[in-house]
Amino acid sequence: MRYLIPFLLLATPALAEFPVVESAKAQKAGSGWRYDVTLSHPDTGWEHYADGWRVETPEGEVLGVRELLHPHVTEQPFTRSLSGVVVPEGFKAVHIRARCNLDGWSDTVFVLPLE
Repeated sequence: MRYLIPFLLLATPALAEFPVVESAKAQKAGSGWRYDVTLSHPDTGWEHYADGWRVETPEGEVLGVRELLHPHVTEQPFTRSLSGVVVPEGFKAVHIRARCNLDGWSDTVFVLPLE
């Protein structure tokens, strides 16, 4: 029985480490919006890092995507911006969803009211 324990540990699935949206700001800019989003993620290098975030309607329609082109191992949390995002009339809030290159898009969204 004592030999079974190491094998059980090997069978345990790895937990996903999605990026976390720590904060976000939206500012009306011309005909669109500018978003400043702060993420944290345990980036380890090119093999596992936060590689993007997107602005969505509450129904899940993607309005804009910010690609992150490199790891931020020593810069945590970090803030990046995206401008020119058009939000259809009538929306009082948007969702911000983060992604990492290993685990994909997070199921968790940051709800950002639009003022």
